Amino acid sequence: MRKKSVAAQPIIADESPAYTVFRVLCRPALRTAALRAAKSMVYNFFFLQYKAALLPGRIPVTPVDHPLDKEIPFTPGWVAVYLDFVAFWIRMIGFLLTQYGRRAGDLIVDFIDTLGKLYAFAAEIYTKNLSTTSRPRYYGHPRFVLIHAADPHLMCVPSLHVMVVIRTYTKFRAIIRSLGDEKRFAPQIEELRRDAVKITEAILYVKQHSVNCVSAAMYAMSCFDPALFSGEEAADFTAELFTRPGSPEKSEILRAYILKKYRQFMEEGERGTDWKAPLLAFLSERPGTGGRQ
Repeated sequence: MRKKSVAAQPIIADESPAYTVFRVLCRPALRTAALRAAKSMVYNFFFLQYKAALLPGRIPVTPVDHPLDKEIPFTPGWVAVYLDFVAFWIRMIGFLLTQYGRRAGDLIVDFIDTLGKLYAFAAEIYTKNLSTTSRPRYYGHPRFVLIHAADPHLMCVPSLHVMVVIRTYTKFRAIIRSLGDEKRFAPQIEELRRDAVKITEAILYVKQHSVNCVSAAMYAMSCFDPALFSGEEAADFTAELFTRPGSPEKSEILRAYILKKYRQFMEEGERGTDWKAPLLAFLSERPGTGGRQ
């Protein structure tokens, strides 16, 4: 007698971003939320950044590089992972639609809305102090041409890339728990978390951000939604960085610095009433201008 075959676990990475966008646009509630979020993203990232690039001098721009960044080699091969951060959260929505359909509708709307709010949240820093890092003028791959053309590179602290991927995996986990399927979809929860870590590494390998940007992004997420991204979660997330084969030789030092800087921001934030204060102080007191690292 043949044993019944066990159905393969669905993989979030198999979801089609294009088809997911189509499904979202076909549902009025999801479409409305998506348009709201898109408006926030375009305004708070692209419009504000290009305005600053075209009208320099109105908002200070601070270099946020750290000496440890030199321990992470520029690795152009990671560019595909870096650019996957948008498809990353879109596929998560696709998975929820595939598995739950209309049952997850309100939960998906809430997630999409929080992405728009996330961009506005980060812009509270950008509108007061922009930041940048030293990135190679590399054009050896067509995707780097896109990066240099589309990103003036003035919004590094906090890193929206890191904020978005953290929000995606933590919110997915919360949604799955609310639906009573945490055990059933434990592999998918881990899949998203693992890919969020990988994208975070990618932004460092392609030199779009500094280790300082990662710490700042984690701090911003703990302020944005402390229930989903606590200090313990931040420590667990950091512990996974640069643990795969081929990681930088000083991976342990890199992880230790990222977590230490995150905790410093948290301690400073707890002493005040404005979450922005630690990041704005960091930006205004950089090395070379009487600052700190």
